[in-house]
Amino acid sequence: MKFGIFYEHQLPRPWEEGSEQRLFQDALSQVELADKLGIDHAWEVEHHFLEEYSHSSAPEVFLAAASQRTERIRLGHGIVLMPPGYNHPARIAERIATLDLVSNGRVEWGTGESASRAELEGFDIDPTQRRAMWRETIEQVANMMAMDPYPGFQGEFFSMPTRNVVPKPVQRPHPPMWVACSNRETIHLAAQLGLGALTFAFVDPAEAKHWVDDYYETFKRECVPVGHVVNPNIAMVTSFSVHEDHDEAVLRGMDGFRFFQFALGHHYSFGNHVPGRTNIWNHYTQVRDKVGLDFLGGGTGGIGTPSEQSKHLRAFQEAGVDQTVFIQQGGKNRHEHICEGLELFADQVMEPFAINEVDRQARKDEELAPHVEAAFKRKRYMEELSLEDIPVFPAYGNSVAEIDIDSLPEAQRQRALRMRQLREVVDQVDRETQI
Repeated sequence: MKFGIFYEHQLPRPWEEGSEQRLFQDALSQVELADKLGIDHAWEVEHHFLEEYSHSSAPEVFLAAASQRTERIRLGHGIVLMPPGYNHPARIAERIATLDLVSNGRVEWGTGESASRAELEGFDIDPTQRRAMWRETIEQVANMMAMDPYPGFQGEFFSMPTRNVVPKPVQRPHPPMWVACSNRETIHLAAQLGLGALTFAFVDPAEAKHWVDDYYETFKRECVPVGHVVNPNIAMVTSFSVHEDHDEAVLRGMDGFRFFQFALGHHYSFGNHVPGRTNIWNHYTQVRDKVGLDFLGGGTGGIGTPSEQSKHLRAFQEAGVDQTVFIQQGGKNRHEHICEGLELFADQVMEPFAINEVDRQARKDEELAPHVEAAFKRKRYMEELSLEDIPVFPAYGNSVAEIDIDSLPEAQRQRALRMRQLREVVDQVDRETQI
């Protein structure tokens, strides 16, 4: 089983001068440490306007910075918001490819749509159409990275003409694709489309096994790849705080994890938010003090001693989970405690899970190979354009031929003459080479 760390960039109130800067710099240091310790993935979300819960509105910038401080750790968008109101599909393709280039091919491309009112209405996105928008755009962004040129598209939610979208990624035809999943319905959809499942529901290992079995059975029977490669993997998010003393692990990590759950519920389920004024941390502490830390239920199996965490993770491994992703940065968890926990995890927990990972992956790939082949036989590809069908679009400056040059001021007249002469030479070369 592989391991990842996960960032929302949580920043509970009250905020001080320099708080956000320190938050981001600490997170970069944690990713750098995780890379040195051998942790496999660093995942970073995209959210907008979700105060205290997530100050991560430009994950591509953070991940690019992390790429220059690391060497091997995979850099995951967990996730890119795909509806065009958030990000034009061509801009997503450009950013993913650029990040893949500057990281030397270490990008994982997670996708999603969001379900928060603050985000959807903030970008004037119809909540009832967000799933359809996601479905339309993920396929086209994959096509943009894979095709040369991209033939263009007339869709329900966005349209664009023929263009060659550059740069192209290191990982051809495109980096591995994932989708955020919060229930078994989206697990099923991920498998149908050949996407990795990034699960953000805090389930126990017994429930995880049902999710895993459903995913791989569906993948084998029904997969029709939405991209040009498939990524049959399940990653599950869990809590994280490790210390030799159980009570200290709880003291260092439980409050932050519970705030993570509470703030998520505030923005997505039960909160009434006044932008710039609501204090979610105060609301959390008031509720916590009345009902205790366990009021939000489970998901705390990753908090404890190394032996307790090993047992927790072993159960996920036995359930067939491919990657466990740690929420280590939540609430007011302290940077030094996070780093100490990661070091202890790497020293006392991680190695037994990593020893047989290469062999496990090879066996899995062999088992799935005939199903992957069958899946791609079911895929309908976007048709490539022949050379004759690629449209020509003249530069705006071609209108110089229609300008009354003699009426221009002298400097402009000379420039226009040179452009007209250059155009004539270019046209002649084009005729001679039949391009």
